[in-house]
Amino acid sequence: MTHQIIQPEGWARPIGYSNGMVARGRIVQVGGQVGWDANCEFQSDDFIDQVRQTLKNVVDVLAAADAGPEHIIQMTWYFTDRHAYKSRMKEVGAAYRETIGRHFPPMAAVQVVALMEDRAKIEIQVLAVVPD
Repeated sequence: MTHQIIQPEGWARPIGYSNGMVARGRIVQVGGQVGWDANCEFQSDDFIDQVRQTLKNVVDVLAAADAGPEHIIQMTWYFTDRHAYKSRMKEVGAAYRETIGRHFPPMAAVQVVALMEDRAKIEIQVLAVVPD
């Protein structure tokens, strides 16, 4: 195994993420991705559509570095509407599993006032480690 999940003894198990992870290998940093397509055009203003596209963009950047979703060791999600995120968690989870799979690295989710792209509702930054 190249990644080891860290779970402190006696802590409740988190749902949808890990408390920590240890990895060794080649580091791949994915800069903040938003919900636009390869031509930097938004196809939808729907929150879930943008989540799905943003995750696809993350996977595409990883693939360009000969990496995959299974190599992700950290994710930071920035979104402009906490209510949209929380009220549609089942749909967020489904989009995540469709794109990333059942790999749940440590994550942070943060509401921000705005993102740099006016139509962006979510931005995700990722750190991955590919085994040597």
